[in-house]
Amino acid sequence: MLPQPGHLYIVATPIGNLGDITLRARDTLAAVDLIACEDTRHSGKLLAHLEIRKPLVSLHQHNEAMRSAQLLAELAQGKSIAYISDAGMPGISDPGQRLVTACRAAHIPVEVIPGPSAVLTALIGSGFPADAFYFGGFLPVKSSQRIRVLEAALDADESSIFFETPHRLDSTLALLLRLAPDHLICVARELTKKFEEYRRGPAREVAAHYLAHPAKGEICLLIAGSDLPKWARPEPPAEPLLP
Repeated sequence: MLPQPGHLYIVATPIGNLGDITLRARDTLAAVDLIACEDTRHSGKLLAHLEIRKPLVSLHQHNEAMRSAQLLAELAQGKSIAYISDAGMPGISDPGQRLVTACRAAHIPVEVIPGPSAVLTALIGSGFPADAFYFGGFLPVKSSQRIRVLEAALDADESSIFFETPHRLDSTLALLLRLAPDHLICVARELTKKFEEYRRGPAREVAAHYLAHPAKGEICLLIAGSDLPKWARPEPPAEPLLP
């Protein structure tokens, strides 16, 4: 179905591997009148890969209020508009929420085109229970606030997922090493890309690895729930055979 006049389309885009774009996302981006995006240069590369040429306008965290008003006016005039963030689903620790809320308040139709999500990819790939989970976005910068968030995750029954930057990962793992060295965690890195990595184990083992091998790229940090089912618990080390 072609995009409808006066509709906003929230379109998920690949988190790394460009082959993950969906047919529906590609067709929507090719057919709308205008594409709003977090970074026109970044999104321009994706659109060039898809051989799509459309007018682009930036909408990011610093101009979302102003730009949302402009886009609402265009939608009210009958234009169809797609919004994409740099990667994944807009609105998940990315801009887009204010635009959707403004459209809903103005009774402008909003349609979400689902697709890749770093949060769900990391959760399923970690092997942690996924029937219930908590997503906390980026961990706080301040150490005291980060400790409070990590302590809550360590005490939670469900799996917890956070975004973290490479230059702060070591300090976050050091905090986990101090708070709960045997607690099961997972670092999911560079998802869907060439050097994708899942490093899962007790906090002490994961911290030791990244102390010796500094992490690069996009990172999700997962903390297992405190009430793991038996199938999700790490196997205890084998007893040494007696001579």
